[in-house]
Amino acid sequence: MPLIDRSSYRSPLGMANGHVQTIFPTLFRTRPEVNYKRTRITTPDGDFLDLDWLRETDSTQLVILTHGLESSSSSKYISGMARAFHRLGWHALAWNLRGCSGEPNNKLTSYHSGSTDDLETVIRHVEHLQLYTSVVLIGFSLGGNITLKYLGDRGAKTPAVIKAVVSFSVATDLESSAKRLERFENRIYMQRFLKTLEQKVRDKMKQFPGRLDDHGLKKMRTFREFDGAYTAPLNGFASAQDYWKRCSCGSVLGDITVPTLLVNAANDPFLPAECYPSRLAKDHPFLTLEIPDSGGHMGFVQLKSQPDYWTERRTIQFIRDHA
Repeated sequence: MPLIDRSSYRSPLGMANGHVQTIFPTLFRTRPEVNYKRTRITTPDGDFLDLDWLRETDSTQLVILTHGLESSSSSKYISGMARAFHRLGWHALAWNLRGCSGEPNNKLTSYHSGSTDDLETVIRHVEHLQLYTSVVLIGFSLGGNITLKYLGDRGAKTPAVIKAVVSFSVATDLESSAKRLERFENRIYMQRFLKTLEQKVRDKMKQFPGRLDDHGLKKMRTFREFDGAYTAPLNGFASAQDYWKRCSCGSVLGDITVPTLLVNAANDPFLPAECYPSRLAKDHPFLTLEIPDSGGHMGFVQLKSQPDYWTERRTIQFIRDHA
């Protein structure tokens, strides 16, 4: 598959800055209208996952959408992608990571960048339905890491029903990305993430009295602190570094056996050089790496001249070419 460094994405005039691209959709994109129908499935460890569906007409084609950190199926970029595929006549399934559907999950454990077991539970549920001959996976940011790690971990044993994969703004090396987010210019993103993560920890403290300590939660300013105190120990990792190393998809990208598009903007403020696997993509039979000059993190802003964002149109193009 090719390495695409001359992307079709062009930022609107005056909006090429990575931070502008990252922030603009959150503040100004109109939320795409979708009419999800929710179902709940049980995980093998006795927890639950909430699945939000768009399937108003008959279809044998399904797109499974995995959202990013502290996001959900209702996020604008998820709703936009679901709507775009729905217009094509596909069914769309936007699943919510544990604790992200508006209700705390049942376990002390949390979702994290390596939650591939939950994605596998969703895929097995879809296979059990026996309704679909073609399934496409799309992941965003943390959800993109989960998706790509799932593919790499399974390699040649990836379910045959999965025909293609697209991911956007993926920190393929979690440690280097965490360090990048410690920079002063990225403090606005860290503050936002840590505010909601802190609330989830405090909710867990109430849900499981005596099982969690504070660890100076209010004073935490980095993922190094938060992941070391909570994400790692709650999910069986020895440390933040152990979590980052074991859950980064970059180490298994070489084992992917399904046509896959990874789009990481060159000016993504979350991503250092380690998150652009250019050398691997040049000779990989299944991985296409596209590096637009602009786009920020989960930005790729499209003004109102188009009903869909570029991410949606680019995804559909790739799926049509490879699925």
